[in-house]
Amino acid sequence: MTNPALQEVIALLGHPAAGNPAQFLFERVVARDSLDWRFLTLEAASSRLADALAGISALGFRGCILAGPLREPAIDLTTSASPAAQFAAGCNLLECTKDGQLVGHLTLGRGALDSIRLHVDPATTNILLLGTNLLARSLALELTLSGTSGITIADPWDGQAKGLADAVNTIEGGHATVVEDELPPTCESVDIVIATEEIRPFPPNFHLPELREDLVVVDTSLDPKASPILKAATAANSCQVDGLEVTTATMAINFRSLTGIEPDTEALREALDEFLDY
Repeated sequence: MTNPALQEVIALLGHPAAGNPAQFLFERVVARDSLDWRFLTLEAASSRLADALAGISALGFRGCILAGPLREPAIDLTTSASPAAQFAAGCNLLECTKDGQLVGHLTLGRGALDSIRLHVDPATTNILLLGTNLLARSLALELTLSGTSGITIADPWDGQAKGLADAVNTIEGGHATVVEDELPPTCESVDIVIATEEIRPFPPNFHLPELREDLVVVDTSLDPKASPILKAATAANSCQVDGLEVTTATMAINFRSLTGIEPDTEALREALDEFLDY
């Protein structure tokens, strides 16, 4: 914005937008730093996304965070996109330049990777990745770039594991394989198990392998109490990374990217727990 009297504005666009914690967390960050910024939570149907983004650009917003089904179609409405966004074919963060251009970024995988690194270095580990959604595609890229030994991909929901594995194997150092049918009964050759679907339950005919105490188990759902894989991890005494940690790390990246502020991640996590009443 060229007028210093105007507030900097960031928006969340979602469908549905209600129940998203982004505004609550952002306002905690802004209050801590006494910044005159405004965050808006806006409902935008996928069919009107082009109009909504044109408005974001025309009104001089600093940028916006995208939620849910808006993330994948948004990639076709950007002026340019980061390599991660191009690889995964989606973006969850749009930066609006001073001349109104929209630059798409994908921070989901980086946030998940940052949260995993608080517990284990994913380099030289073997990964079992469950799912092929936007988060899974983004995380598969980040894990490969981090030097992981290999990724085994299973997609019990949509059967798209081969497509993601092929994409990973085009990256220098990429080594991905596919589980076409049932998973093996144990995770003997795996160090980290990651479930990437936030809402969809496992299909009835899908059976998790037996978990071990030395595994790191990641679930990205914002309702970890209801996660079957985290319940199995608790029973096996495995190390756990839940969706609250992943969301906190992703939000920290988003706020840093849009504001230049280094957010207090502990305060973000406390705010998220408060929002979700944990």
